[in-house]
Amino acid sequence: MVRSGLEVLLDDPAAVLGDGRVALVCNHTAVDRRLQHAIDLLLAKGVRLVRLFGPEHGVRATAQDMETVGEQVDPVTGLPTVSLYGNDEASLHPDPSTLFDIDTVLFDIQDIGARYYTYQATLGFVMQVAGPLGKRVVVLDRPNPIDGVTVEGNMVHKGFESFVGAFPIAVRHGMTVGELGRYFVQHCGISCELDVVRCEGWRRQDWFDATGLPWVYPSPNMPTLETATIYPGMCLLEATNLSEGRGTTRPFHLVGAPWLDPQAFVKALDRSAADAGLEGVLFRPAAFVPGFQKFAGQGCTGAEVHLTDRGRLNTLLLGLVVIEAARRTAPRYFAWRAEPYEFVADVPAIDLLTGNADFRQTLESGGSLRGVMEGYEADRLAFLERRAGCLLY
Repeated sequence: MVRSGLEVLLDDPAAVLGDGRVALVCNHTAVDRRLQHAIDLLLAKGVRLVRLFGPEHGVRATAQDMETVGEQVDPVTGLPTVSLYGNDEASLHPDPSTLFDIDTVLFDIQDIGARYYTYQATLGFVMQVAGPLGKRVVVLDRPNPIDGVTVEGNMVHKGFESFVGAFPIAVRHGMTVGELGRYFVQHCGISCELDVVRCEGWRRQDWFDATGLPWVYPSPNMPTLETATIYPGMCLLEATNLSEGRGTTRPFHLVGAPWLDPQAFVKALDRSAADAGLEGVLFRPAAFVPGFQKFAGQGCTGAEVHLTDRGRLNTLLLGLVVIEAARRTAPRYFAWRAEPYEFVADVPAIDLLTGNADFRQTLESGGSLRGVMEGYEADRLAFLERRAGCLLY
């Protein structure tokens, strides 16, 4: 049986927190195995919880991606709440004044193991502000749901940093949030007193469905573990004019647009997958109508991704294959996202997500996806070496 860091802390909160004033960075995933929330559990244990900090989507996760969160008071407990996802880049970091009266900042949010998933960047930004103020940060650790062994992709290169790539880690990093906090201290120049309350019983090779813990969707468009499995690749569609299935019941599994021929697209997908050596998924022609975001209310055609063997799937390669196939199928209509992305306007969104310009430039020049992945390998190996001293399990 796996116990989360929250459950371990609750055995004796005073041993970790003393009688100091505590702030909690959390969302709806901060629950124990009975689905009781950390806010309620800490208050019941007499912890001096005085402030909440909400990441992207908010403490109760009611906001969509890239939607400004303006929380000021938690509607359930009445606790003062600070949004760490406002209407500008500065809002991603806590204002120092919100930490002056705090002794310890607790962090308890379920990550999904992908660099673009912004919760781990929020942890790093909190640490950057808390450290110089002499405030301790304590991470209540949780398992990496898509295993803690598999590592894919390159690191973010200088000049390509953003909220979806704030620190030089691999796309699929194979680390827990607590381990990432240690990485930020050891390799990212963050000076902060950091403690990690470890999970009990988790093994690195375990996927979330082996832990016995309840799955609480970590964000509004991450309904299942299978969605999380393909997200490190399929999130790249956000940087295109293709719908990634937001506004449907199958986000990141569905991909399409009003102008995409589904039969031709699936043939192109099968060809690209074979050329690149992609395994573990199948594609079928699909039609859908997004309820919001891209092409809201319009009929889209394209494909649905069916996961057949998660152990054989290179999730990052999946995203590259889907984009290459869409561009090949509809070269007159396919385009990269031109609007600002996560508050960055001067770097293409696809370059922010992939961490450099290699994929975009290779695709535009007719190069191969195998070459792109080979180009990422040196970074992947360097990251594996860096992270080795940060692992806790």
